[in-house]
Amino acid sequence: MHISLAAEPLFHIGSFTVTNSLLISWLVIAFLAVFALLVKRKIALVPKGLQNLVESVFEALLDLVDSITQNRKQSIKFFPVVATIFLFVILANWAGLLPGMGTIGLNEEVHGEQVLVPFIRAGSADLNFTLGLAIVSVMSVQIFGIAAIGFKKYAGKFFVSPFKKPIFIGTFVGLLEVISEISRLLSYSFRLFGNIFAGEILLTVMLFLVPYFVPLPFLMLEIFVGFVQALVFSVLTLVFMKMATLEHEH
Repeated sequence: MHISLAAEPLFHIGSFTVTNSLLISWLVIAFLAVFALLVKRKIALVPKGLQNLVESVFEALLDLVDSITQNRKQSIKFFPVVATIFLFVILANWAGLLPGMGTIGLNEEVHGEQVLVPFIRAGSADLNFTLGLAIVSVMSVQIFGIAAIGFKKYAGKFFVSPFKKPIFIGTFVGLLEVISEISRLLSYSFRLFGNIFAGEILLTVMLFLVPYFVPLPFLMLEIFVGFVQALVFSVLTLVFMKMATLEHEH
């Protein structure tokens, strides 16, 4: 049994390496795009079937956003980013639970040994994926903050005027804010990566040692963990967006 912390390469497109986690992430994006087009083609005034399911999910997500922003107009602005992150992350998490995870792949020689490079690896089990998503989340927070209160007021939390506070206090507070933004990147990316990667290792070990029925409870647990991690990531993004739209004094 071979366990790799980094995503394993499957093939190359020129000098570009396509890893198993990247391939699954592309498939998740393609699935969401095709699914959205299918739903759009069948939109009706009286929803039924697939449209009913989609509207139920979106209404639940919008209610969640409303409960945090307490402002429907603001919720509508935040909703596309929050809902996209939630749906993308939850599908990327669950993709690693598909049949064949850790058992179907290519046999390659690594350090003189034949190892199996699996085709299926959750996108979230790759630190590159989670770090990229964290950057998108943090940048979205900055953009919404600047759009809501203006660049000058938003920059005030990083660069405090010496006329309002002593310069050493202003510099210290600004430095803490910068560190806070950087720490969000690290906490976002490592929390999601650690939980999903650990879950994949647990399932792989259980399937290797005791196949069939024994791993089922762990599979159910990982389905729940995948949902919780997607919810946590999207809700934290939403909370920080809300905080960014408030002026520094608040």
